[in-house]
Formats: sequence, C-alpha cells, structure tokens
Amino acid sequence: MAEKVFEVQNPILFTGLHNELLELLKTAYPATKIVARGLEIKIIGTNEEVMLAEAIVEQMKVIIQKQGHISEEQLKDLLSKQKIVIFTQKDAKPILFGANGQPILAKTVNQKRMVEASAENDIVFAIGPAGTGKTYTAVAIAVNALKNKQVKRIVLVRPAVEAGESLGFLPGDMKEKVDPYLRPLYDALDDMIHAEKLKSYLESKIIEIVPLAYMRGRTLNNAFIILDEAQNATSTQMKMFLTRLGMDSKIIATGDLTQIDLPKKTMSGLKHAVSLLKNIKGISLIELDGRDVVRHPLVKKIIEAYSEEEDSN
Repeated sequence: MAEKVFEVQNPILFTGLHNELLELLKTAYPATKIVARGLEIKIIGTNEEVMLAEAIVEQMKVIIQKQGHISEEQLKDLLSKQKIVIFTQKDAKPILFGANGQPILAKTVNQKRMVEASAENDIVFAIGPAGTGKTYTAVAIAVNALKNKQVKRIVLVRPAVEAGESLGFLPGDMKEKVDPYLRPLYDALDDMIHAEKLKSYLESKIIEIVPLAYMRGRTLNNAFIILDEAQNATSTQMKMFLTRLGMDSKIIATGDLTQIDLPKKTMSGLKHAVSLLKNIKGISLIELDGRDVVRHPLVKKIIEAYSEEEDSN
C-alpha cells in the first residue's frame, strides 16, 4: 500500500462545493481511499492507483493555478485522457508522472531495459547515439527514485570538455559556470518536476549540479548519480567518478561513443570502463541504437547515414 498527502491552500477547489469533484476521483479510483481533511488531501491505495490519482491532482493544481478553479467537465476530461493513455500504452508501465501529470514512459525496448537494469544493478552504462532517449530516461529513473524516497538526492554530473574542465575563468558561481553544459538535464527535469519544487530542490541541493572535475574526494551515499556525456571523460576521470559510489547509491553513465570530443590519442573513459567492467556483477551495459530514436524521424536517417559512412571507412 502507498500513501500520498497533498497540502492545498483551498481544499474546496479540489473537492467541489458539494464534494462533486472528490466523488469523481473516488469513482475513477475505486480501490483507493481519497480523503480531504483540513488543508490536506490524502490518497491511500496500491502504488499504481496512487500514482494515477496523484497525476490527476497535479494536473488539477495546474488548471486551478491558471484559472482559479476547475469544473467537473475539465476533471472528467483529465480522467478520460488518462484512461486513453493507459489503454494505448498498456504494456508500458510509467516510470513516473511528469510535472503536467502525463505519464513518462520507456518508449522503446532498450529504454525499458535501462529501467529494468537500474532496478537490478547499482551501475548502468547506457550507450547510444543522439536522440535515443538515454539521458531523458536516466533522469526519469532518478526522479522516480527520489519521489519514492529510495534515495535522498540526485547528483547530475557532466564533463565540460569545451572549457577544458577549467571553469574558473567563467563568471558566476559553480552552477552558473556549468549550466550551459547541463541544459539537456535541466530540460528533462523541467518535464518531470514542477518549477517551484525544482527550484527548491536545487537551492537545498537535493538535486545537485556538479562538473566532473569537482567530484574528486567525495563519497556519495544514498544518492542517484547521473554522468551525462560520459564519452568525454578520460579514463582517469571515469575511475575517479565511479569510485565516488557510496552506500545505497546508484549510478547511470550515459554517452555516445561516436561523439568523443577529447583530444586525439586520448582514450574515452567510457569506452575503457565498459570494456573493463561490463562482466562484473552489479554493473550492466545497455546499448541503444537507431531503433530507439524518439526525436524527429530524420534524426534516425541521419544517424544511419553517418554509421554507414563510418563502416565504409
């Protein structure tokens, strides 16, 4: 059984003047107990139904913030759309529900394998070309772990190769220096966590942004750590990063071995680590390819064209 408690400023906006909205929710989730008491709405039930009901309440909050209220028809529409999504994706269990309440799913076989591998292993290497969803899926897995209190924080790491990891000359604090290199991670977080909560997480360092060069000497316990663009870490940096793993923590390292920006004759730490560690129990390798591309259809064709040229050379 799972439980979720929402704090709301004006409960009547969520229950309806005569509890008509609350009754709609109870009808939609008959196996779930939904109680409005004081300034709280409590949902108790199975993990799946609580997640579904939580997603609807989050969407209700968005509508109420925009227009000051939500009608019965709007709530019925939200519930109807959720049922359609679940029906059309019945074989794909949501990783979590995003900031807008919509389910975030593993959309391909290899993305699903990433989710499963992370559940079963403490270190996962996810390798594949641009557009295969490896970074987005990794962030979704981490945010879900945080929401379910499986970890206490998320640490997002990326090499700043273009700046040679020498960020001191750039203006601003560490976050401002490394932000341009972490934009894909922020974009994913924006989809998954409400703006105010995300801001709070960043300020309290529940979600922490760290350039790879600043990871030395740390031990990260009870954390979900993502190393993005891992192909641009050197072998020394990769060893340093992987050995930061503390108790009750997990790592996902994502990268594209066709886009290495390191100086010539410098071996990619990701390539070396995969070769060296892939057969160790507790470490998993997931390889994504053109079949996993979830961007514009042309991206898949571009990847295939470049791959063919590299093979011919």
